[in-house]
Amino acid sequence: MQRVAVQPHLLRWARKRAGLDLFELLARFPKLEEWEQGEERPTLRQLEKFAQAVFVPLGYLFLPAPPEEQLPIPDFRTIAGREVLRPGPNLLDTIYACQEKQAWYREFAQSSRRGKVKFVGSATINDSPERVARTMRDTFSFSLEERRRCRGWEESLRFFSFQAEAAGVLVMISGVVGSNNRRKLDPEEFRGFALADSLAPLVFINGNDTKAARMFTLAHELAHLWLGTSALSDMGAAPRHSLRREEIWCNKVAAEYLVPLDELRMEYDEAEPLEDALRRLGRIFKVSSLVVLRRLLDAGKLDRDRFNEAWGIAMAGFKQRSSSGGGNFYNTTMTRVSPRFARALMESTLEGQTLYRDAFRMLGVSKTETFHTLARKVGVQL
Repeated sequence: MQRVAVQPHLLRWARKRAGLDLFELLARFPKLEEWEQGEERPTLRQLEKFAQAVFVPLGYLFLPAPPEEQLPIPDFRTIAGREVLRPGPNLLDTIYACQEKQAWYREFAQSSRRGKVKFVGSATINDSPERVARTMRDTFSFSLEERRRCRGWEESLRFFSFQAEAAGVLVMISGVVGSNNRRKLDPEEFRGFALADSLAPLVFINGNDTKAARMFTLAHELAHLWLGTSALSDMGAAPRHSLRREEIWCNKVAAEYLVPLDELRMEYDEAEPLEDALRRLGRIFKVSSLVVLRRLLDAGKLDRDRFNEAWGIAMAGFKQRSSSGGGNFYNTTMTRVSPRFARALMESTLEGQTLYRDAFRMLGVSKTETFHTLARKVGVQL
């Protein structure tokens, strides 16, 4: 049996890159400890299975040293004010998959002579966040009155996403890599990202964040599209300091877009207990209590000490994350890949312009019957 010469330190690097410890993999690879010590060598088949288990391209394991993996988009994430240095494989693979979908849709838009999305790159960080927020509300028809008619955060987020898609944005919300439910996306690593493009603007939202947090992330990433910039973000509603002026600006736009100060002041009751006010205003604006708190601070209704105390209490209630998985398979698939993208891809495939193999991979399906059912769900003629 032929063994493969592989550097032990590359095996250790690949395992740690995937966030796995030795004991998690020993059940599948009993000789892994000996491989990592250089005492034994794996077969090619064993090495292929190991590469799949740690989500690393097989070719990386034949390099003389681990590659320096760089994020393909600007990284605006921070932890305690410091930049995050190493992207995880789930994050990298998610960005690469979205870039593939975006590239496909851009070519589709060009070939079908679809117009550019005019608001992409229409603003600068020198523009007033209030003015840009008004433009966003006009573009998406997402007024307070329309939100009042939504029964909760989930319906409001669905309506918000639908309006963004109707305006030309590919909105993808998922808590896993592709359709692999074993590869969960960690909201502590990132909340979302934007891929700016005048023909195929794309926003990805981490579906393992809370539903209310996704509302703010979607608004924040859309603000990046207004600037015409791609970016990876982890900033929530907190009015915290950042070294990135662009992130501060996008947060201000998102906050004003979701909770305009003029409307907040009209709805706010000075005599109402703060806890009751947070619940009531959250239901009106369809945002989390964290966003309401931030806007009350912006409006001068809370001093910093009272804000910090209330923020700590509210944060304790948001420890439980909610996943976007489960539910109806077809609806979940549409949410993960963007209804606009799915519809275009299925039309192109049925017309013979795109291979079924490629369509199946990008949609995350494996059967023709499933593909056809998805097509009928979005109104594509078979």
